[in-house]
Amino acid sequence: MSKDSCIIRHFKHYGEISKNDEALLADLEKSPSEVKGDQILWQEGDSAREFCTLSRGWAYSFRHMEDGSRQILEIYLPGDIIGLREFAFKDRLTGVAMLEDGVICHFPHRRLINVFRESLTLSAIFFAISSHQQALLTERLVNLARRSARQRLAHLIYEMFVRLERTKARDGNSIRLPLSQQHLGDALGLSSVHVSRTLTTFREEGLVLRSRQRIELPDPAALAREAEFGDAYLNDGIDHFFTH
Repeated sequence: MSKDSCIIRHFKHYGEISKNDEALLADLEKSPSEVKGDQILWQEGDSAREFCTLSRGWAYSFRHMEDGSRQILEIYLPGDIIGLREFAFKDRLTGVAMLEDGVICHFPHRRLINVFRESLTLSAIFFAISSHQQALLTERLVNLARRSARQRLAHLIYEMFVRLERTKARDGNSIRLPLSQQHLGDALGLSSVHVSRTLTTFREEGLVLRSRQRIELPDPAALAREAEFGDAYLNDGIDHFFTH
């Protein structure tokens, strides 16, 4: 089962899960829906009654600003849960859209309550995932507020490089990055022209090689140094809770 489910692979990053836990997670992937790239899953202000699991494809959350610009807040990878932060809210706090064709599975809030009743381990992992998503947003805030444009881009690329290792979606030093220059700019508070120029500089320096949706890092450690990357916010897990 775990070989086929990116949700289960994602959860196993946080700690050991039982066969019963795997079955509960697999239940969250029932009734999959195919979605298209650029499709809006929901808009800010829509009723928040359910979550969804991202079984295939990439997605992102966003806010539209009064000047017509867009701020991308989160980038979701296969295996991620979307909408978890809005569990306590009546309405959606952000919009969510697909970056590419994919598969999502909707499940209402009450099904998550059932998971909480059935499994202490999965309850702890859901809480850990919520904490992880908060840590990603905090780091994004620091990235936007305190790093140079060059560091912002290096940091985001290297973060994706690290996150994709979780679900074994990395091919050596190469990753698939289905983010356009506009998407990167909207996530980093930069123009697409600035992103393009910075990527060109990175290529000339041998830090990042990009070909369409493929990104290769000839020297990942060098890019991490450029970004002044600290990985503490990605080193999460719950195993230590159950070892005492």
